[in-house]
Amino acid sequence: MFSKNTEKLESFVGVNSYFKGDIKSTGTFRVDGTVEGNIETDWLVLGETAQLKGDASARGIIIGGRVDGNIKATEIIEIKAKGEVRGEMTTTKLSVAEGAIFDGRSTMHRAESNVVELQAEERKKAKG
Repeated sequence: MFSKNTEKLESFVGVNSYFKGDIKSTGTFRVDGTVEGNIETDWLVLGETAQLKGDASARGIIIGGRVDGNIKATEIIEIKAKGEVRGEMTTTKLSVAEGAIFDGRSTMHRAESNVVELQAEERKKAKG
């Protein structure tokens, strides 16, 4: 899931930590403690002890803990076996492990292909 540019962990909320407020970060952000607020980052990893009370937005989100809020990922959302999501999810790819809890609504969009759009535009130019 992680490309070479995002493998490095750049921000972290530890197991015994509590953070209240919105977080905006680049790179990979890992939470093992509690966050009350919204998170916006490139990649989000919520460990098994993580609790997020708020919304999250990222390219990819891995959930091992609990989320009470809405999450949106442009690439993938993965809920691990001990993960729990209560809220709405929007993504292009969704993976829910056996034993995971999801109580809410999911919306999935197909990834758009730029190749198809370019071919369609080339046909229009050829006709016009």
